[in-house]
Amino acid sequence: MRVLFWGTPEFGLPSLEAMRAAGHEIAGVVTNPDRPAGRGRALRASPVKEWALAAEVPVLQPVRPGAAAFLDAARRLTPDVSVVAAYGRILPREALDLPPLGSFNVHASLLPALRGAAPINWAIIRGHDESGVSIQRMVAALDAGPVLGQTRIPIHATMTAGELYEAVARAGATRLVEVLAEVAAGGAVETPQDEARATWAPKLDREAVRIDWSRAAPELARWLRGCDPRPAAWTTLRGRSLQCFEPTVEPDAPGAGAAATTAGAPAPGTVIEAHAVRGLRVATGDGVLRVGAVKPAGRRRMSAAAWARGVARGVADLKGVRFD
Repeated sequence: MRVLFWGTPEFGLPSLEAMRAAGHEIAGVVTNPDRPAGRGRALRASPVKEWALAAEVPVLQPVRPGAAAFLDAARRLTPDVSVVAAYGRILPREALDLPPLGSFNVHASLLPALRGAAPINWAIIRGHDESGVSIQRMVAALDAGPVLGQTRIPIHATMTAGELYEAVARAGATRLVEVLAEVAAGGAVETPQDEARATWAPKLDREAVRIDWSRAAPELARWLRGCDPRPAAWTTLRGRSLQCFEPTVEPDAPGAGAAATTAGAPAPGTVIEAHAVRGLRVATGDGVLRVGAVKPAGRRRMSAAAWARGVARGVADLKGVRFD
């Protein structure tokens, strides 16, 4: 089949490769306009655009996916189907109905769970045991169309959003090719979603991922893993931003946690240890959280121990200091 592919980040690349390997023709890709990036703010193409240019596939970058000029250009590509994988914008009805066999979405959750923009992050933040991918026929309502296939992926205890992202992208590519074969043969089974079981995964903006140290250590660990590497959970220390990664929970550590309400116990957010070898340990609302890696504002990601050596200069400087 001729496929019009809609996508922007790396998530869509396994699907593009899998479809091409299965014999489908990528008629064109639709991706977001180039955006300023880096310190120089030079325009940068999306990963999907870079793939398309290398593969000599036509590229469309509409500011508005419902614009008449764009829709005319898309029709001239004569696609049989559209496939959407993390495009980043809501498609209007005119775009959804453009290909004769319809539009299909590679969605990174087990629908109807976690509809919305950030299902991978929220699956970890909320402590789900598993995630997965759903191939759904797109309708006007957000992520509400019937499901044609799913693949389940277990979430292990230390999995980050980045690791789950890669696993879902690979699984989605495999399941997509299977579903497209069924669509082409006229044998695809479309299962309506149970609206009563729908949950939501809204976009995580910067303020939403600011660390609330009053939460319990296990919950904070899920937040750090669920935002690693993006959008990155962060806090402030002495007025400067610090992103935090690679958490380990120490629930039985003395002198913190539930005992923080006791006179003399460290309040949530208090640095218990910032050691040049052992790294960073912080009191929470219940338990102690060890932070294995950090990214100070304007600098690269590094081990918390290296940060303590180069910035904190050991326990004497930061022990007892409280994160904002």
